[in-house]
Amino acid sequence: MDIQSVGIIGAGTMGNGIAQACAVVGIPVVMVDITEEALQKGVATIAGSLDRLIKKEKITAADKDRALALIRTSTRYEDLASTQLVIEAATENLPVKTKILQQADALLPAETIIATNTSSISVTKLGAATQRADRFIGMHFFNPVPMMALVEVITGLQTSAATHDAVKALAERLGKTPISVKNAPGFVVNRILIPMINEAFFVLAEGTATAADIDEGMKLGCNQPIGPLALADMIGLDVCLAVLEVYLAEFGDPKYRPCPLLREMVAAGRLGRKTKSGVYPY
Repeated sequence: MDIQSVGIIGAGTMGNGIAQACAVVGIPVVMVDITEEALQKGVATIAGSLDRLIKKEKITAADKDRALALIRTSTRYEDLASTQLVIEAATENLPVKTKILQQADALLPAETIIATNTSSISVTKLGAATQRADRFIGMHFFNPVPMMALVEVITGLQTSAATHDAVKALAERLGKTPISVKNAPGFVVNRILIPMINEAFFVLAEGTATAADIDEGMKLGCNQPIGPLALADMIGLDVCLAVLEVYLAEFGDPKYRPCPLLREMVAAGRLGRKTKSGVYPY
């Protein structure tokens, strides 16, 4: 299948980022969320992102207008039926994702591919909740989607080769570099990254160094463009915690035990940039 239209469930950070990535290369998008307010906020975020690209002279004002014209919004799953690929970009929660995927599966044409943007949950398990496991796949984008080049294309046990090839080709059309990954908790990048972030929280909790010095040490000593604690704020501390809890449950290995400080900050509502307060104030 040559994918020429994309539906996205979720207008949040990942959903609107994926919508922007599609629209700027000329792919029509239908973005669905439960409220008009969420959709308007998502479109406003895309417009702001495009404005920043105009200021950097990477696109023109006409390019922005063309991209925004390709994004249609709706609160109805039925409006996704005209798309060839639907990407679920909801919160990292198994019951929530399962409910959304089953609702979409019941309404979409049989030939439509469904992808999940999960960063940790089993693609095989999510696919089994639908009636199209062979046309179900993981498509893990990284935040911020318009800027990050990588997409992990994750095949579940039932995913067909044709589905994999179609989604990989779409990722390349978006200007991304896809890597093919077999289903496993955390896949590749987050399997390595999130435990590193967790360890940075343990170091911070133990008072070994300040947050700024931990981040500076990792930037200068490991050539990372951003320190692990600042990156956690960007990802969302709640997301980091949710991913660690999935690893702990799936692997049963105590090395994935979330740092108590991370739990405490999430309980306090200090989730990072999206709440204007995390490890750092914003």
